[in-house]
Parts: sequence; C-alpha cells; structure tokens
Amino acid sequence: MLQHTILLVDDHAVVREGLKSLIERHPHFVVVGEAGSAREALAQVAALKPEIVVMDIRLPGTSGIEACEEIVNTYPGTKVLMLTSYIADEMLISAIRAGASGYVLKSIGSDDLIKALEALARGEGLLDAAVTQRVFREVRRVVNDKDESAFARLTQQEKHVLLLVTSGKTNREIAQILFLGEGTVRNYASSIFMKLAVSNRAEAAAYAVEHNLSKYVSV
Repeated sequence: MLQHTILLVDDHAVVREGLKSLIERHPHFVVVGEAGSAREALAQVAALKPEIVVMDIRLPGTSGIEACEEIVNTYPGTKVLMLTSYIADEMLISAIRAGASGYVLKSIGSDDLIKALEALARGEGLLDAAVTQRVFREVRRVVNDKDESAFARLTQQEKHVLLLVTSGKTNREIAQILFLGEGTVRNYASSIFMKLAVSNRAEAAAYAVEHNLSKYVSV
C-alpha cells in the first residue's frame, strides 16, 4: 500500500501528538518526523524528504511562512500545508506567496483535515472555506489598486477625455460633451498619449479598457 509521508511542525508537542494520532489512523499516511521550530523543520525536510509538511505559521525564531518558502524553493516536490489558528489576511496572502499548497485552520474537523491531506497528495491546492473569501477579496483589492494606479498621472479631465475616446467619440463630439474647444481636446489627447506612453487613440482606448478606466470615472 502506498503511504504518503508527512512531517509535523508545531512548537507545541501536544498538538503534534494529537495530529500524529489522527493522521496515522489512516493507513495511507505515515508521520515520518516532527519538529518544534522552523530550523528543525528545515533539517528534517533535508533528511527525510517528506511529501507533505504540516506546519504552524507561528513558530519560535523563523516563522513558518519563511520556512515554507525555503522548503518549496529547495525541495519543489514537497508540499506545505499551513495549519494555524489565525485568519489574518496578511498571513494568508504571505503564505500563498511563499508557495504553500494549502492553508487550513486548527479548528478544522478531523475528516476535513484528512481530506485536505488527500487533496495535497493528489497535487491539488486547498484553502479552508473560512479563508477562501479573504483570498478573493485581497486579489480583487490588488487588481483594483493596480488598475487605478495605471491612471495616476492623468488629471480628472484627461480621464474624462480618455473615457470618451474609448467610447469612440471624435474630438469634436468630445468638445461638445465636455463644453471645451476642439483644440483643447486635441491638447488633452496629446497629453494623455504622452503620459500613457501610447502612440494613438486606438492604443489609448485599449489601455483604458485593459485597466478598467470606466470603474474610476464617468462622464
């Protein structure tokens, strides 16, 4: 029978003992080692080459997130499941960036923990349902911030002009809508092209659509 090897990393021996007892009830998993710190974990991974590392985020000295990053970079075949009491957005995103394959809470049920380990053994990533929405919210925030910053150099009036350019309006039509002279609109367009590093109206319109200008300005 194929057994998947697991290393447990937590600075509380009683937690490791409980996890080991739970995991080893299932014949397809075997706990091959334990560690109480990130340094011990790195040494154990080097010696044992476990398939999965179940690791707490908060560890004495080096954090579990830093250890996760080093493990994943050095042993890409090893998957790291972060098991923690904390749902802090910053920790969650840092763990994902560090290469963690999964992130679950210590309050997870025993059956769900085994399912999480089985998912990792199949090569799947996993997030606890309680934190999934936090990930999506953070990803949306990052994307929105990036999009908004794409127009940071434009004045509000230039954004209005660009939005109308994107909708296919001519300079004359834009001038009528914004109560400007047609020459003034041309000047705005030239300024927009320069600030966005584009060559023409088509490229400016494509840039505006790509970065969702309509979310940040309306006319």
